[in-house]
Formats: sequence, structure tokens, C-alpha cells
Amino acid sequence: MRALVEDMTDDHPARPCVVVSNVADAGGIVWARQRGIATEVVDHKPYNGDRAAFEAELTARLTPHRPDIICLAGFMRKLTAGFTDAWAGRMINIHPSLLPLYKGLHTHARAIEAGDTQHGCTVHEVTAALDDGPVLGQAVVPVLPDDTEETLAARVLVQEHRLYPAVLRRFAGSDRSLLMLDSL
Repeated sequence: MRALVEDMTDDHPARPCVVVSNVADAGGIVWARQRGIATEVVDHKPYNGDRAAFEAELTARLTPHRPDIICLAGFMRKLTAGFTDAWAGRMINIHPSLLPLYKGLHTHARAIEAGDTQHGCTVHEVTAALDDGPVLGQAVVPVLPDDTEETLAARVLVQEHRLYPAVLRRFAGSDRSLLMLDSL
């Protein structure tokens, strides 16, 4: 989220209008408040697994800010079709794997365990299917022989901070072509 906001300079086609989290003391919420960016917190716990009610509250909090695009970054909640369909074509996410490989969690460990020589990250449109929307961009990093989950994750994170802002800039400017970054 910080990389996205920091990239939104004068020539960027988008501006941050609100930062939303389901965790009140999330670092991104604190950081956004310090910069005068509106924030909203919708704790998912009181909804006891009622995703529709949680998403209705998210919508109620988002609507006054009138976002054109929603960028998910570390928002670890699966969204239902009711929410994703309402934002179809206007919601993007970053995922730490070269989709369609390794949807879900523990992507770095899974790539190492599989003996992959390449790993990376993907920015994609969000749909109700987990990590399954159209790919908008990918960045590739090598998997080194001595990599651990942590060392691989650190190299992928560097590329996430390059890729996501570049894809958002193109996406917000209506250029929906695939962007590929390669760090090999």
C-alpha cells in the first residue's frame, strides 16, 4: 500500500482516497493517517463468519469515498461474488507467486519444495475465485539453491513494490495490457 501511495505523484492517473483495513492498529492505517489520507477500519471478527454482512459494512465505508479502483494489499480476507461482482474490472490484488501457480498461502515454501527455479509475484484483477482473476502483470525472481522461505519472500517483496505501482499506473490510465518485470 505504501509503495502504491508513494508512486501517486503529480503525473499519476490515480490518487489515494481512503485506506481500509480490518485491523485497527495495522501499520498502513497509522501511516495513512499520518499523511492525511482518510482511513476506515471494519473489524471482521464481530461478523462471526457472516461474509455478506462484513462486505456490506465494507461497502458502506467505501461508498462515501467514491473509489474508482480498489487495490488490495495484504488484505487476507476471501471476498464473495456479491462484493467482487460489484467491483468487477475495478479491483486488483498482488499475490506472491507466478499465478496460476500457488494460489492461496505459503507460496514461497511451496515453490522451494517443488524445486522451482523461478518464482515471483502477480498483479491480477480480483474475482470471487481465489487468486484467479485476469493477470495484469508479473515479476520473476530466481529461486536460489540456498533459499529459505524468508530469503525468497524478501526478494519477491522487492519486486512486488516495483510491479504493483507500475501495474496500477497502467490500469488507472486504462492501458490494460500485461506488464512483465524480470529480475533474472
